[in-house]
Amino acid sequence: MSSLLNEIRFALRMLHKNPGFTLVAVLTLALGIGANSAIFSLVNGILIRPLPYSQPDQLVGVTATYPRGAFVAMRDQVRTLDVAAYAEGHESNLTGAGEPVRLAATLVSAELFSVLRAKPAFGRAFHSGEDAAGRDSFVILSNSLWRDRFAGDPSIIGRVIEIDGAGREVLGVMPPDFRFPSSKTQIWLPLHNDPSNTISYWAGDFMPVIGRLRPDANIFAALAELRLFQSHVGELFPFHMPPQWNADITVLPLQASMVGDVRNRLLMLLGAVILVLLIACANVANLILSRAAMREKEFGVRAALGATRGRIVRQLLTESALLGTIGGTCGLLVANAGLRVMTFALPSDTPRLMDARIDWRVLAFTAVMSLATGAIFGLAPAFYSVRSGLMQILNSGARGSTLSASQRVRSGLAVAEIGLAALLIIAAGLLIRSFWALSHVDPGFRPEHVVTARITPNQSFCSDQGRCLAFYRTVLDQLRTAPGVSDVALVNTLPLNGRVSKRSLEFDNLRNAAGDILPLFWLHVVTPDYFRVMGMPLQSGRWFTQADQSGNAAVAIMTAESAQRFWPGQNAIGKHIRFSRETEWRTVVGIAGNVRAYDLQHSTPDYMTGIVYVPYNLKATGESGQIPAEMTVAVRTAGDDSQIGAVLRGIVTAANPGVPLSELKTMRAVLSEAVSTPASTTVLFVVFAALALVLGMIGIYGVLAFLVSRRTREIGIRLAMGAQRQNVFWMVVKEGAKFYAAGVSFGLIGAFATTRLLASELYSVRAVDAPTYIAVTVVMGFVTFLACYVPARRAMRVDPLTALRFE
Repeated sequence: MSSLLNEIRFALRMLHKNPGFTLVAVLTLALGIGANSAIFSLVNGILIRPLPYSQPDQLVGVTATYPRGAFVAMRDQVRTLDVAAYAEGHESNLTGAGEPVRLAATLVSAELFSVLRAKPAFGRAFHSGEDAAGRDSFVILSNSLWRDRFAGDPSIIGRVIEIDGAGREVLGVMPPDFRFPSSKTQIWLPLHNDPSNTISYWAGDFMPVIGRLRPDANIFAALAELRLFQSHVGELFPFHMPPQWNADITVLPLQASMVGDVRNRLLMLLGAVILVLLIACANVANLILSRAAMREKEFGVRAALGATRGRIVRQLLTESALLGTIGGTCGLLVANAGLRVMTFALPSDTPRLMDARIDWRVLAFTAVMSLATGAIFGLAPAFYSVRSGLMQILNSGARGSTLSASQRVRSGLAVAEIGLAALLIIAAGLLIRSFWALSHVDPGFRPEHVVTARITPNQSFCSDQGRCLAFYRTVLDQLRTAPGVSDVALVNTLPLNGRVSKRSLEFDNLRNAAGDILPLFWLHVVTPDYFRVMGMPLQSGRWFTQADQSGNAAVAIMTAESAQRFWPGQNAIGKHIRFSRETEWRTVVGIAGNVRAYDLQHSTPDYMTGIVYVPYNLKATGESGQIPAEMTVAVRTAGDDSQIGAVLRGIVTAANPGVPLSELKTMRAVLSEAVSTPASTTVLFVVFAALALVLGMIGIYGVLAFLVSRRTREIGIRLAMGAQRQNVFWMVVKEGAKFYAAGVSFGLIGAFATTRLLASELYSVRAVDAPTYIAVTVVMGFVTFLACYVPARRAMRVDPLTALRFE
């Protein structure tokens, strides 16, 4: 211990004696270790940290979805699991408690909280059976809603509040850290299982299912039982279910099932920052090698005074470990700032994003990373220092010495830096090209100067359909006369906002056999001016008219893609379609251009086959059999978009003070949100690639600068013998070109082998994309030349007389 303390004190003196070297090394390591710790904080919070529930290893997720009726059957029949279901993405109005507000709601089975073993902060959870129709007039509040809306009043328990126009008793308030299924949920409502409502019970929400393994059961037994259940559950449906429905059902640990595709994205980011750290280690190793070469005489003196090789190696490793520790400590500051930036930059719907923080696991990871990097970049200098006899170093002195063997190590490290940097830049280049292609996809509408907002009266308000239509007619009429408004329209589901309305269709020329599955379409209910407001093209036929909105004629408009799928090579105008459970046929009067309604890569979800538009009138029934109560208003402005929000809110409040207005945003913002996930991944890769490029450039510069300093006498002799200064310049550049050629070759081979892992993140770009590879090769060549330029200029300015007196 005494010897170790002496070595630490000596290492501190040596680092203090060389502040420039210490500062550069610490900053380099802080960036590399800090970036790794920041990404590991995300990985830890999302993938590693156990779920905040009792015995989380017993919780599982089922990779299949079921409607209420099928879930109730599962709950009754499955014996290996206690199961629960939930339907995320619902919304409810809170009224009668100040200004009406729209809340994010999750519908849950009564067993959800008991399966999670999550208890309210106060009050109670749902009891068994309190999700059945007639017994479900309850609500549980999130902690944030309780504090923000009810001022943290503990007497809220037992109080009846108005949700969607009906009274519900508040049973409990959840703790601040309860965020299931996501942090968006503000209230939890019972499922309302009503077998008499066939549509809702068997064709409503298809919900994910979670479960807790019962004693003596394991995940394999649960999987076997669920597959047996799946084999016969289709017989319970009042309509035919396709045989492939849920055919690939499996069971996963709940934590794994919750994170989904985020796992691959995080692991890719972690791999990228590990490459950055390796480049940082190579840089610091080069610095220490250069410094060790300057300390040859010191090592010789220490050997003459009795120091063994092991003692000198231990001293050098102590210095490296100390540098790593200091770099890691500073890296925690970088990690903390980086984590805040990433938490803000990543999409808010990233699973468990709020669980990412710097905890003891991150501190332990940083400590191990600091010591490991200290050992990694300290090994080469330490072994170089004892490569030859230390007494020989003392006897030979430095004068007239030629390039040491350590130059080969430094050159190898520089080549590795270039290769790793090229690999990262290629990955970033592929993501940039993919993001560029995705962000320039034609969405099928013109988003400029379009402001949207969600208007959400209670569904009970629209039980009187005439009242509902009159309310919206009043809102539209007043908006049309508002200053700055050029046009206005309504739609039930806005493109790219995540909501889907579905209906099954029949076609007059495609008679379905008994038991056949009707194709499922995305139903857009619109007012006649919707297509003009959104700037959508008409390919044939006509748009809706005010006469169509009156409901006298049953009409519809389809997208070109949908029409071609069912009437290939034919003119769809005049064809007839009919919604399931309806008797009247609708005439197709227009073909609209294709719209990317689901996301920028797909027009519809995989389970849908097309898009159909119908006018908003008494015949425009949605999935529930009623006309939609919740509509989105789209306003095309003639000037400043910022003033429309206040105008909209005032008009809606005047028309009905109990109707909330929410999600006020421009279509530009909607488009930006649609690319937020690939944008965040691309930005992080670009940052890591830029950092790798800078570190690689510094590495090449350091190697060549040291090369010039060690060959000063040789260069002076060359100049004295008549060599041209331009020849000396290109001699140094040629050395850099060797590093470049070897490093880029290594990077291209590595990229060819690994970029296929990015395939799931790419759009309209192949993983092996020749233009990207060529562009990165050119960029790396330019950067290498810049790194060579300063040492080369310094070499060509060497004074021969001064060089001959060198040392």
